Amino acid sequence: MNEILKYTLMIVIILFTLTTIAAWLIWLERRMLAVWQDRYGPNRAGPFGLFIVVADTIKLFFKEDWIPPFAEKTVFVFAPAIVAASVLLSFVVVPFAPDILVADLDIGLLFFLAMSSLGVYSIVLGGWASNNKYSLLGALRGASQMISYEVFMGLSLMGVVMLSGSFRLMDIVMAQKDFWFVVTQPVAFVLFLTAGIAETHRLPFDIPEAESELVAGFHSEYSGMKFGMFFIGEYLGIILISAMVVTIFFGGWLGPVLPPVVWFTLKTFVFIIFFILLRASLPRPRYDQLMEYGWKIILPIALLNLLVTGAFTLLKN
Repeated sequence: MNEILKYTLMIVIILFTLTTIAAWLIWLERRMLAVWQDRYGPNRAGPFGLFIVVADTIKLFFKEDWIPPFAEKTVFVFAPAIVAASVLLSFVVVPFAPDILVADLDIGLLFFLAMSSLGVYSIVLGGWASNNKYSLLGALRGASQMISYEVFMGLSLMGVVMLSGSFRLMDIVMAQKDFWFVVTQPVAFVLFLTAGIAETHRLPFDIPEAESELVAGFHSEYSGMKFGMFFIGEYLGIILISAMVVTIFFGGWLGPVLPPVVWFTLKTFVFIIFFILLRASLPRPRYDQLMEYGWKIILPIALLNLLVTGAFTLLKN
C-alpha cells in the first residue's frame, strides 16, 4: 500500500511539475526571443511580464470551443489528447534522479521510442478530421516527417546501446560515470538532436504548421482548449527531447556537489534554451529539402556511425 501511495504521489508531482514548466516556457520563449532580437518582450503583465502565462491560460479556457460543422466530430475532439498523452507517457521512463523515476523498465529506450512515435496519430487524425485541405496537407507533411526522422532517431541510439550494453535508461546513465557518451558518440548526439527537433516539429522543422503556406497546418480548425492540447504537447515535447538528450549523452543526473535532480534540471534547461535559440536564428527549409536531408544525408551517416561503433565494440571485446 505504501509503495502504491509513493508512486501515485510521484506521478502527481511529476505531472504537475511538467505541465507547469511547459506553461512557463511560453513566457521564457517570448522573453529569450526578445533578448536575441533586441526587443522588449513581455514586460507589462506583472513583474517581467510573467502574468502573460496566466493571461494565455485564461484565454484558452474561456475561448469559444468551436467545432466546424464539416468536421468528423468524434475524431476531431479525440485527436488533440493523443499528443499530450503520448509525450507524458514517455516521461514514465525518464530517470530525473536515482530515486525520482516512475518505471525503471529494462526496455526503457524502446518504450520512449514507441510512445514518442504515437504522437503522429494526433497530427494525422486532427488534420484529416478537420476536413480542410490545409489541415490535411499539414497532417501528411507531419506524418512523413515524424515517421522518417523516427528511423534516424532509433539508429542514432543503437551505438549508445552497444556501449552501455542495455536499453535501460538507468544503466545508460551509470555507464557515463567516467565520461559522457557525447564524447564517444558525437555523431549520434547530433543525429539524435536533429531528429528530436524534427519530431517536435519546431523551427526550423515546423513544416507541418508552416503559417506562410498552410495557415496553421494540421491544427488550423482548432480553438480553445483543443488547440491548447496541441500547444502544451509541443512544449512538453521540447522538455522530453531535452531530458532524453541529457539522459543519453550528457550523464543524466551525474555531477559533483549539487543534488542529482539539480544537475538534471540545469542540463535540461540548457537544451530547452537551445531549442528557443534555433527559432530565433534559422530559416525554414522547403519540405522536399527536409526529406532529402533525412534520407540522403542523415540515414547514411547514421548507418556509418552504427557500423563504426559495432566494429569498435567487437575489437574492444
